[in-house]
Amino acid sequence: MQEQVQIAFRGMDTPMGIEDSIRGHVAHLETFFNRITACKVLVEPEHKRHHQGNLYHIRVDLVVPGREIVVKREPSAHHANEDIHVAIKDAFDAAKRQLQDYVREMRGDIKAHVEPEIGEITHLVRDKGYGFLRTSDGNELYLHKNAVVGGKFDDLHVGDKVRYVADAGENEKGPHASTVIPL
Repeated sequence: MQEQVQIAFRGMDTPMGIEDSIRGHVAHLETFFNRITACKVLVEPEHKRHHQGNLYHIRVDLVVPGREIVVKREPSAHHANEDIHVAIKDAFDAAKRQLQDYVREMRGDIKAHVEPEIGEITHLVRDKGYGFLRTSDGNELYLHKNAVVGGKFDDLHVGDKVRYVADAGENEKGPHASTVIPL
């Protein structure tokens, strides 16, 4: 980590051993992703005058390349936050899940959502189960009958407008549509 872990306790004394516990959780996060650049943790009780079982707000801010991951554990949603150790563990478990999602996204394991575009059917070869559509920028995409949602390939006609998602790769027919939805 490029910066020291910052730990703050608001409205309470620092409980013995909690800082070490938090640093241990941060070290555990670094085993999943070793490029965390900064980490800030805030711990505060919900009410200052509880006689038994305070509930704790826990906030974990992680800075990673290109993003900030923020986890807030609110006591009203998590009654187990009555034990400060459990509250901190829960917050770091949530941070770990978000960090793992971030790592999967960085590796390309999570695909970005692609918005369908509008195109027009230009050619159909029904007996062979394929055709072509023209994109909004004038290019032509191959489409296989299996790419047509709902098995409605036979309902398509030249000139029909369709929504489509272009596949990033090419097949033997060139650029192609992976999903086609008749309008």
